[in-house]
Amino acid sequence: MSVQVQQFQVDLRGVVDLLSRHIYSGPRVYLRELLQNARDAITARREVDGQGGSIRITPAGEHSDEFVLRDDGIGLTAAEVADLLATVGRSSKRDIFDLPRDDYLGQFGIGLLSCFMVADTIVIRSRSARGGPAVEWTGRSDGTFRVIELDDDLPIGTSVHLVPRFDSADLLRAASVRELATTFGEFLPVRISVDGPGGDVDLTHAPPFLDASPDDAAAYGRALLGATPLDTIELHEPATGTRGIAYVLPFAPPPGARQATRVYLGRMLLSERVDDVLPEWAFFVRAVVDSTGLAPTASRESLVDDAALERVREQFGAGIRRWVLELALREPHRLAQFVAIHEVGLKALVRHDDELAQFIVRWLTVETTHGTMRIDDLVERHPHIRFAASVDEFRQVAGISPSTEVLVNGGYLYDADLVRLLPQLYPDVTVEQVDVTGELDRLDPPPLDDRDAALALEARAGAVLAASSCAVVVRAIDRPSLTGLYVIDPETLRALDRGRTKGVTGALWGGVLDRIDRTLPAAPDDDPGARLCLNWSNPVVRALVRVTDDAVFRRTVQLLYIQALLAGHHPLSDADRELMTSALGDLVALSAGVADEVFPFDAPAS
Repeated sequence: MSVQVQQFQVDLRGVVDLLSRHIYSGPRVYLRELLQNARDAITARREVDGQGGSIRITPAGEHSDEFVLRDDGIGLTAAEVADLLATVGRSSKRDIFDLPRDDYLGQFGIGLLSCFMVADTIVIRSRSARGGPAVEWTGRSDGTFRVIELDDDLPIGTSVHLVPRFDSADLLRAASVRELATTFGEFLPVRISVDGPGGDVDLTHAPPFLDASPDDAAAYGRALLGATPLDTIELHEPATGTRGIAYVLPFAPPPGARQATRVYLGRMLLSERVDDVLPEWAFFVRAVVDSTGLAPTASRESLVDDAALERVREQFGAGIRRWVLELALREPHRLAQFVAIHEVGLKALVRHDDELAQFIVRWLTVETTHGTMRIDDLVERHPHIRFAASVDEFRQVAGISPSTEVLVNGGYLYDADLVRLLPQLYPDVTVEQVDVTGELDRLDPPPLDDRDAALALEARAGAVLAASSCAVVVRAIDRPSLTGLYVIDPETLRALDRGRTKGVTGALWGGVLDRIDRTLPAAPDDDPGARLCLNWSNPVVRALVRVTDDAVFRRTVQLLYIQALLAGHHPLSDADRELMTSALGDLVALSAGVADEVFPFDAPAS
């Protein structure tokens, strides 16, 4: 037996710090690296003599503080151990990031370094399938190592022996070892067993997302998503040996959430959340894939974004798009279910995908003055579509929009863009964006015989609402049950919102909003921005002309103003609420005949 004691040329403590802080996400990856080493060794042996295929793990436990991982792979010769030492003992820390990982020794080298995150001493005993004596390599975190040629008749393969540090002991005990081995290696094409009190426990089995029965694939999807998938999509990109399954989510993901793919390389888990394997628009699926051709980063926890990954992304995107198109042709009822779940995301998607838009847009829905309608039904019934760009504008214009026309609420996310897209998909369809001021101008004034009475009503009611900064106009709206509408220009509405916000925020945001107001053009002095549009077709409005009691007239106009605010879903200011309370109280008093001295009807308006 010969012994050789040497000193590492690299500061191992610095290397471990680099590994834990800059390459690996944490010390738990030590087992993944050892499993990868063992799997590569088994693959190499099968090429030499066709044998090998098992990994056995003995966790540190009550009877022994030593963790042992054994494989029956190709093993190491004395010369290969020397090459391994040359790989590990590089002359600078920077070279650690460039350790070769495309051969067995390079993989073994960096895998060996990962063990220093959980142990101060590493012992490797190995015997090569190519012949030669058994070898023992012992490395310590103080920077020393030794190599011994053993006289023992060891079986072909390699065993790694670790004595855990006090701060990492749990990671090398049975519970953690079984969990980590299952997480990283349950689908490896070798047998992995873990020693336990009742004997060996086999962990590996066939991956249910590769060549599995539909029932097994569906069961795996339920476990992955926590719910039964809406459907499964097979993914395959032969050039890189990448394939798997995309599960269609049965629920809408949170806003802004990106799809995350569980990725295996050679059936070894790379990461459970790789976000660049599928196109960004594929938000409605969660995929599980295995690859033999994609390149991992140095940490083996993500993928190198190269031409191969770009090709996979394109091909998988085409497969998911094809599923949607085929569903539209073969099973439209299931497509309707899919659209109902993922409608907001699909509206975002069709803006950038013309081919998909041809099939999907017809199934999407929008809010209109005739109720919620599917696009296909909308364009069939109304070749000219008018839309409001905001919810507030829709609420205001909807009240004065003719019943023979349709108005679409474009204020919800992506709906305005969707409506603008319709002429490209339906050549006979035209769209028109409306605004509040323009719609008010479209309304007919009262008949000529009533014009003087209407103008007098405008002036008298305008004086009542002057303190509320609201002008009054009288128009004939073809809805006799409607008394009036509160109409406000969008810019004025935004200015009011900024004013309310400044009242409840601190000095910082108040100052920001003040600067915004100063940069915007001021409204003309004669334009209050807000208008109460009284409907001359309504009998109550026409009856106001004949009201001679100023108190009754004033309170009625104030209540019509409040009613219009509430009908348009506009928030009431403190002054509006006070106005509503006093007007209702006074009208109730008038109806009940209460004495004037109790309710001062002639008091100035609030």
